[in-house]
Amino acid sequence: MATIHPTALVAPGARLADDVDIGPYTIIGEHVEIGAGTTVGAHAVITGHTRIGARNTIFHFVSLGEAPQDKKYAGEPTRLEIGDDNVIREFCTFNTGTVQDRGVTTIG
Repeated sequence: MATIHPTALVAPGARLADDVDIGPYTIIGEHVEIGAGTTVGAHAVITGHTRIGARNTIFHFVSLGEAPQDKKYAGEPTRLEIGDDNVIREFCTFNTGTVQDRGVTTIG
């Protein structure tokens, strides 16, 4: 079973692998999938249609999966896909893609 700090908020629809570790005050949205061995630090926000692979280390105050920062974005379904074995350092922001470019942001 995933280790979730008591102050973290994990939406009922989120899918977490058994050995995921979620830090304090982190927010995980309902359309988020986090793979095995991934650690998420304190105060991170992971939302949108976001898939995170295995063995990732996500540091504190990271924002993943919010709407793209593109003035043409009109609410279309877009997503963020992060592969395996990545290190995402503190204060990084990765947004979902835009329909003008396949509708997906892919990292790793």
